[in-house]
Amino acid sequence: MTHALDVAGLCVSLGGREVLHEVSFALEPGAFCGLIGANGSGKTTLLRSILGFTAPSAGRVALAGVAGYVPQKLQLDPDMPVRAGDFVELGLNGHRFGFPFPSRARRAKVEAMLAAVGAEAFAGQRIGELSGGQQQRVLIAHALIRQPKLLLLDEPLANLDLRASAEIIALLKRVAAQGVTVLLSAHDMNPLLSAMDRIVYLAKGRAASGRTQEVVRTEVLSALYGYHIDVIRVHDRIIVVAGEGGAHGGKHVAAIP
Repeated sequence: MTHALDVAGLCVSLGGREVLHEVSFALEPGAFCGLIGANGSGKTTLLRSILGFTAPSAGRVALAGVAGYVPQKLQLDPDMPVRAGDFVELGLNGHRFGFPFPSRARRAKVEAMLAAVGAEAFAGQRIGELSGGQQQRVLIAHALIRQPKLLLLDEPLANLDLRASAEIIALLKRVAAQGVTVLLSAHDMNPLLSAMDRIVYLAKGRAASGRTQEVVRTEVLSALYGYHIDVIRVHDRIIVVAGEGGAHGGKHVAAIP
C-alpha cells in the first residue's frame, strides 16, 4: 500500500539550532495519528516541514496527494464581515486571492462540506463570533473542501472544553474512516487514546513512532528523552513523568490531564 505520508531522516535547523533530528515515520491512508510532545518539542516545525513551509537541512518528505492544514493560531476578529460558509468556500480557491464569482456548483460543495462537519446551523454567522468548537469545525471544513489525502492539524483541541474536544475528535475519526489520513498535534494524548491508531512522540527534536502501546513505554520514552521516564496508567489515562521518584518526585513532561 502506498503511504499517504512518508517522512525519512528529517532534520531541521532554525536560527542555528537543530529543532528536529532524523525524524522518520510513515502513515497509511486513513490513519489517525497523534503527534504528541510538550511545548517546544518541534511539533509545529514538523508540520510546517511536511507542508513545505520550512526547508529541511536533511532528509525528505513524500506526500501521496494534496494536504489540508488547520493552523494552531488564527486570529479571527469578531467584526470581520466573513460568514462561516463564505470562509469555507475560500478553501476552494487554493492559493488564489480574491472572491470568485458565485456558482451553484461551488455553493453545493460548500453546503455539503458544512453538513459533513456539522456546521450548517451557523453557516450564516460571522466566523469571528463563533465558539471555539464551532470555529474548529469551520476551519476543518475549509481544509477539507479541496478533498486532500492528508489533513494536518496543529493543536486543534487547545482552549476547547471537554465536550467540544470530544466532538472534534469524533469528527476527525469519521474523516479518517473515509480514507483521509489525519495527523493531529497535541501535548496531551489522553483525549486521543480512543481514536488514534498511530502515534508520533516528539522529545528533544527526536521521534518515536508506532502504535500507542508500542511507543508509550518506559524504555522507549527513556531512550527518547535521554533520562529515566515513568509511564503511569491510571484508569483510562496515561501520565508521563520524568526524573527520579516517579509520580511523587518527578516532573510531568507530557500527557497531562
